[in-house]
Parts: sequence; structure tokens; C-alpha cells
Amino acid sequence: MATRPLVPSRLAPGGVSAHGPRRAPRSVVGGYVALTKPRIIELLLITTVPTMVLAEQGWPEWSLLFITLLGGSLAAGGANAINMVVDRDIDQLMERTRNRPLVTGLIAPRSALIFALALEALAFAVLWAGANLLSAVLALSATLFYVFIYTLWLKRTSRQNIVIGGAAGAVPVLVGWAAVRNSLDWEPFVLFTAIFLWTPPHFWALAIRHADDYRAANVPMLPTVSSMATTVRHMFTYTVVLTASTLVLAPVADLGPLYWVSALVLGLGFMLGTIDLGRNPTPARSMRLFAFSISYVTVLFVAMAADVLIRHGV
Repeated sequence: MATRPLVPSRLAPGGVSAHGPRRAPRSVVGGYVALTKPRIIELLLITTVPTMVLAEQGWPEWSLLFITLLGGSLAAGGANAINMVVDRDIDQLMERTRNRPLVTGLIAPRSALIFALALEALAFAVLWAGANLLSAVLALSATLFYVFIYTLWLKRTSRQNIVIGGAAGAVPVLVGWAAVRNSLDWEPFVLFTAIFLWTPPHFWALAIRHADDYRAANVPMLPTVSSMATTVRHMFTYTVVLTASTLVLAPVADLGPLYWVSALVLGLGFMLGTIDLGRNPTPARSMRLFAFSISYVTVLFVAMAADVLIRHGV
């Protein structure tokens, strides 16, 4: 039998999240934008640009950078829109997602699906024409994995859903590298591994805060089916292995002190934040760790790019 986590979501009077649900889009255009989940796209692009810098060993051509970011954004937006089409039944049960455009009826499911497929087709064409076929195929593979493996299968059936499904979010580093080199090597696979390992503790920190939402929708995120102690133990394990993987990148990619010192300090910070959450299991602490995880991946990749640019005098 599943056990309740030690930290329930704090609800304001009337059952509304203390942080409140996200504001519903007020226009059809705003609704289509919301379907793409822009905040998630921003996070994916944060990893793409530094990876291109590493692949180029300097600043890539602006035209290639633009094409890769455009194609990657379109592909991620399409995948997110398909996710909203599939999950519209559970989105209406969760306070955090109840204002999404398919739940409110602002956009019809059929229209959303057509929009999503159009984005995917355009993304493939943009990347193939402007970069190369390999980057286009990789972007499409991420969408297929996200939709069929995570959304349609694992999300509703396994507490390891985000662990395996998170692989889709790690593909942008492969796309960025492939756009520059038209091939893959050890460096992008190490980066892929790092993002893959970063995703579970990052998302579980958010899931702790919204555990009641996931429970109401019968989605077996780890914090809803395991104790807080078990969840934090898993998070800590991932942060340790994550830190190790980021340090491995230094010799593999021939990165200097700026990068590996940053990787070490950030990794220790992530571990300490996870330990602190275990000792002080509150929604506020989980959201603090969630916010730190975003800063973690941002600073780590910026440090990687800066290390390359400084050492090559760019």
C-alpha cells in the first residue's frame, strides 16, 4: 500500500494552493502559447547554447545558433502541447494545472493536436534545412519518447516515471552538439547523462510541494507513493551521482578550473540542500530546493561555456 508523504501541500481556504493556480490565458493566442509551456522551453535552451559553444570550441555562427534554438523550441513546444492534449483529464483534477487552455475549454483538443503536430513538422524542417538531418532526427526522437514513453505509459503507471521519462529533457544537448558537429561524441553523452540525473531530484522537489495534486489525479510521483525519507534518500543519491558525472566532463571535454570548481561547489550545494530538506520537510524547503536546481543547471552550463570562451580567447 502506498504511504502518504510527510509533507502535504499547503492549501489556502477553499482548497486553492497557497501559491495559487497559474492564471488562465485570456486569449486564444495566449492559450496556444501556454500549450507550449514556455518556461520549460527556456530551461531546455539554457543547456543547448553552452553545448553548442563546447562543440564549436568557441561561439557558434549566429545563424546556426538561431536555427537550432528555433527548431528546438518548436519541437519542445509541440511535445508539450501533445502532453497537454493527453493529460487534459488529469489536469482538471490538479490545482496547479486547472487553468490550462484545454481544461478551461479555451482551445479544443483537436485544434491543440493539429497545432502540436504542425510545430513538430516545422521543427524537423527547420533543423534539417538549417542545421542537419541528425539534429532534426534527435529532436523528433525526444518528442516521441516524451509522448509515448513518458506521457502515455510511465506517468500514470510507475513511480519511476520522471526518472525514465526525463531522458527526453536531456536530448537538447545532443541536438545542440549535432547541429554544430553533425555527429555525436563522448562530451554530449556525458552532458546527456548529467541532465538525465538532474531531472529526478529537480522534479521531485516540485512534486513534494504539489503531492496532494498528484494524489488527486492518481499520478504515482515518488513523493505521493513513498515516505518523505525514501524520497529524499533517492534525491540525495541522484545528486551525488550527478555531481560525479559533471566532474567527469572536465577531463572528457578538456575543461579548466572555472568549470570543475563550479561543478564541485554547485554539486555540494545541491547535496546540502537535499539534506536540509530531509531535516526540515516543509513545502517551502522543497520549493527552495526546486528553485536552486534551476539555478544549478543554469550556472553549471554558463560556467562550461565561459570556461571554453575564456580559454580560447573569444
